[in-house]
Formats: sequence, C-alpha cells, structure tokens
Amino acid sequence: MNESSRQAMPAADAAWLHMDRPTNPMVVNGLMTLAATPPVEAVAEVMEERLVGRFPRFRQRVADRLGRAPAFEADPHFDLGNHLHRLALPPPGDRAALEEMVSDLITPPLDPGKPLWHAYLIEGYEGGSALLWRIHHCIADGIALGQVMLSITDGLDAELQPQPARPAPSALGRLAAAPGEVASAAGSLAAAAVHEGAASLAHPRHLQEIASGALRDVSTAAKLLASPADAPTALRQPLSGARRVAWSSPFPLERIKDACHRRRVTVNDMLLSALAATLAEHLRGDGRLPEEIHAMIPVNLRPQDRPIAADLGNDFALILLELPIGELRPAERLRQVSSNMDAVKDSHEAPISFGLLNAMGITPPWVEDRLIGFFTDKASMVVTNVPGPAEQLSFVGVPVDGVLVWAPCSGSIGMTVSILSYAGEVTIGFMTDTALIADPEPLARTYEDELARLC
Repeated sequence: MNESSRQAMPAADAAWLHMDRPTNPMVVNGLMTLAATPPVEAVAEVMEERLVGRFPRFRQRVADRLGRAPAFEADPHFDLGNHLHRLALPPPGDRAALEEMVSDLITPPLDPGKPLWHAYLIEGYEGGSALLWRIHHCIADGIALGQVMLSITDGLDAELQPQPARPAPSALGRLAAAPGEVASAAGSLAAAAVHEGAASLAHPRHLQEIASGALRDVSTAAKLLASPADAPTALRQPLSGARRVAWSSPFPLERIKDACHRRRVTVNDMLLSALAATLAEHLRGDGRLPEEIHAMIPVNLRPQDRPIAADLGNDFALILLELPIGELRPAERLRQVSSNMDAVKDSHEAPISFGLLNAMGITPPWVEDRLIGFFTDKASMVVTNVPGPAEQLSFVGVPVDGVLVWAPCSGSIGMTVSILSYAGEVTIGFMTDTALIADPEPLARTYEDELARLC
C-alpha cells in the first residue's frame, strides 16, 4: 500500500492524542479469549498480512506529538516483534489471574517513538489463551478497534477488507453545516442510539455534517459547556493512574430479549438498568447516594454496511445519559432508565457533537482544555454497548470464546464499562482507576445478580 512519508492527523484523531494525561492515557484496550493456544509464529503471520499490511496506521509513528499539527509518518525501523509479545499466565491460569495480568499490562503508557499499539498473546488461560490489544485512541476508536479485531479472524477477513483511506476534509469543511439543522440532528442521533443500542446510526455521513454545525450554534454550545458537573461521589475523585479490570460471566442474550418483551423495554434499557443498580449498590455504603449520575455513551457514525476506512480514525459522537441510582425498586429503576432513554431521543442538547471533538484538534490549548473539561466533568464513567457477531468466530484456527473492548476515560473520569454481545451471550467488563475502586471484581458479580433479577 502506497503512503507518503508524513500525513496530517485528522482533527478528531488529534483531539484524542492531546487528551493524553499521565493518569489517563488515551488507549483503547481489547481482549479476545481463545479456546486453545495458537502458535505465535502463526499469529505473527496473520497480523503481518491482515493487520499491518492492510491498515497503515499500525506501521506509522506520530510526529510532532506535542505540537498543534501532529502527523502520522512511516516508522523506518518498524518491527512487528516490538509490538507482538508472548507471555505466560501464572498458575492457576483462571479468570482472576488473567484479570490481574491484564490490569498490569494496561497501566503503562505506549512508547511514543514507535507506532502506538501493542498486542499480547497470553498463554495458559483456562486451558487456552487470550489476546490483549492496546491501541491509542488517535489511531482508532473502540468501535473501529472491534472491527479490526474481527478483520483478522478466520473467514471474516475477506468480508471486512478496509476501504481506501478517507479524504482529509479541511477544518472549514468540517464546520460547514447549517446551524438551523442542529436540533433535528441531535434528535436523530439520539433516536438512532436508542433504536440501535447506542452502536450505529443511519445515514452517518450526513449526520456527521449536521452535528458539526453545533460549533456555529453559539447558544447551544454555550449551554452544553455551562451545564453542571456530575454529582460528587466516590467515582469522582483524584486518579492514581493505576488500572484494574474485571468482567462478568456470559449471560444468555435470548433470556434478556424474552424479559425485554415481557417488560416492553429495549435490551439497552435492561442492560443499563442492571448497571445503574450495580452502581447504586456500590455507592450506598459511601454515604453519598445521589438520585442520579451520568454516563457518556459513544455512538458510532460509520455505515454499518461498509468496512471501516484503511486509515481507521475516530468517527463517533457521544450522548450523556442519566443513570438513576437512588433508592428504587428494580422495576421502578428499569422504567426510569427507559424514560431517560426516551428523553435522550427527544432532546436537542443530549448528544455531544462530533464537531466539538473535531474542534479540540484545531483549537488553542486553553480552548482545548475547556472542551476536555466538558467531556470529563459532566459524567462519572464511559459506557460502551456494542453488538458483536452472532456466530462464534475463530482466530488462526482456534475458536474465539469471548470478546471485550474498553474505551479509555479522559481527564478526570476513572471508570469505563464495556457491554458486548457475542455468539448469543452478553458480557460486561469494568475498568477502574484504583483510587476510585481498588478491585472491580465485586462490581462484575453484583451486575450478574442484578441482571438475573431483572430477567
């Protein structure tokens, strides 16, 4: 694949590069668990062909990383061996051991002198293995990383061949949408998020253009930026920079759908209600249990029917959702979550525009810091809810047992929740800063109980 020696970084990608903080690196982490251990040589061969050969960003480093005009450039010393690592999981090789190893691996920053990604083949997990991915957000968002992970699996790689690189729009071009369309765009974005489970949108390119018009609607942008910070709880504390992860046992998706049909709610309502109940249980002992806290939920802007572009990047918006954590019965909490999701659908202010993300990459530092504050002060966590493949996949001939993708936090946010369906089951994963929650394992177990109670 031909590529110039240096390519300007798109504004949205630069925004996530600039959001790096010592206590909060902007790194997307993905995990695939495998039924057996593939030969590392075979893994390297597949990555060379299906990953590095197809997506230029995986062999490019970032130039002028701290400047206002960062760029991607070819790494003249690129070596896959610097990015693919082979590790052995200590005995007993169970979930707790893997959670501990993953927690240790996701804490250090990425080497800024090399392409910003790593993959770890971890052998000895429950008779099989696991593959951990770490990729900087300036290369791709979590939804794109999920598609990249799928693109290297057996059978799907031909279907997920990347599109040609996107043309780089100018800053003016990104801001060209008419301000009068902002309200309808917000409603369309939110409605699609509710309908599709906060995973994908219809007519995404059109909605991107409309959403960027929010930057020209001064009153809307000002009101969004001036909205109050999230309620003070144990989840809003100074961060340590150390991370811990834990995840639930898989839960049958059909059981959730049956319960949703009986209760006349969406799958998204059900999953988020169980999360709200889990957080209420955790925060109850803290003595500060507000009626609600907020979660930021990424919403994909890519067309569902086409593979992602070869240059990957960030194509998503964010919605801000109220999670009721006050003293409520399960049925009452579920109704409130469903009502809040309906309110998001009708709101003109709930979506945080894609245009603001682009603006971060092209504004002066003091403006950028203000915008980052907008994304970090308004919520206590990031929640991703992504539907994965309905059928089981394989990688290098080995069945893939499970998949999780954790989006990074930003600024002062120290908790990410990953909800992902795969092969007829749903798994939830927690990633927390240890200053907020030293061990998220009880959260995963509580979530299992709360979801079972609703179903």
